[in-house]
Amino acid sequence: MERWIKRVLPRGLYGRAALILIVPIVTIQLVVSVVFIQRHFADVTQQMTKALVLELAYLTRIVDAAPDLAAARSEAGAVARPLELALTLPTDAPQEISRRFYDLSGKTVTATLRQGLPGFTGIDLATDTARVWVGIVTDRGPMEVSFNRRRVSATNPHQLLVLMMFTSALMTLIAFLFLRNQLRPIRRLARAADAFGKGRPIPYRPTGATEVRAAGRAFLDMRARMERQIEQRTLMLSGVSHDLRTPLTRLKLELSMAEDSPETRAMLRDINDMGRMIDTFLDFSRADALDDPEELDPAALLMRVAERARAGGGAVDIGALPPAEPASLRPMAVERALQNLIDNGLRHGNRVALSLHLRPGTLVFTVEDDGPGIPEAQRELAMQPFQRLDAARNQNRGTGVGLGLAIAADIARGHGGALHLGTSDRLGGLRADLVLAR
Repeated sequence: MERWIKRVLPRGLYGRAALILIVPIVTIQLVVSVVFIQRHFADVTQQMTKALVLELAYLTRIVDAAPDLAAARSEAGAVARPLELALTLPTDAPQEISRRFYDLSGKTVTATLRQGLPGFTGIDLATDTARVWVGIVTDRGPMEVSFNRRRVSATNPHQLLVLMMFTSALMTLIAFLFLRNQLRPIRRLARAADAFGKGRPIPYRPTGATEVRAAGRAFLDMRARMERQIEQRTLMLSGVSHDLRTPLTRLKLELSMAEDSPETRAMLRDINDMGRMIDTFLDFSRADALDDPEELDPAALLMRVAERARAGGGAVDIGALPPAEPASLRPMAVERALQNLIDNGLRHGNRVALSLHLRPGTLVFTVEDDGPGIPEAQRELAMQPFQRLDAARNQNRGTGVGLGLAIAADIARGHGGALHLGTSDRLGGLRADLVLAR
């Protein structure tokens, strides 16, 4: 039951606030309609009908006391005309109760006439809603009396209902406008937070109620701190890499001038490896600040990365690509992430397959290889910085520093997505899904 209620109720704040607003208004309307109208106006209708019963009973006594039918018509007609009653004697008077199903006041009228008028035989309330026909038994035969419906039914209930519905609709509309104005700052804050999570900061200024302004200022402070931390990390690692490059360059120059030998060649390889490590550290530090988002075709970006990998001698296959559909991405960052995944696949396997899938709100770059893969228990660990899973991935084609998957995962998070690792059904090795928001 609880789950069913959760599925039925709106999930958004706007829908829930509207529901909180509408339910009391509808409840008040129902209470007023049932308690006030059905009780108060039922009593009014009963009082008006009792007054008419006295007039009808008086007419009946006149007809019964008349010496003949003609005298009964004449005397009763003289009394009925000033009372705005139409009298027919004798006639086929109503012998049953005819009432429309929604005519609630007619039920009260019928019950009051039956109780106060002994000769009552029937009533017609359905033929014409503006007029009533009542059948009465007299000593001169069946008598029919007709009169305006307003003589026995109050007309105010309908006016009250219309006025109440109009006022409720007007107040609901005003409340909706006010509610929308109150929720607009929350939506702006949510859009700013979502854009920042996707690496696309947008201008934001706190507005709205005091609580919303406080939340907005807290978000701006948090965003500023995170941007400062990223900038400080980038500057620190850039400075470290610059400081390390100078002695490495001197060592490389001195070794190049030294006598060629296996030892000098080994030292040069170590120096080159250290240079590549420094470049990798720098790439990791500035993964969030490579470039700005721009509208581009992700399929063309994937083709560009694949051609670059093929030019380097890698065996890279590309599956069927979806039709061109622009997406907002940071091209240099996405290319760096894909290049790292391809290099990772070629380092531990012989072949890499690329594909692209467009989903509602996201796009998925898939990189598969035919290597040994990564056990499921170690996949989360593999995406952490400086983690090298030698036991799981035979590094027989060069070494790394354990930042390739970490950089790709960091870039994916900067685009509001994630990096998912699995097993390739196509090649049997590792499957890496780079999921990005668009």
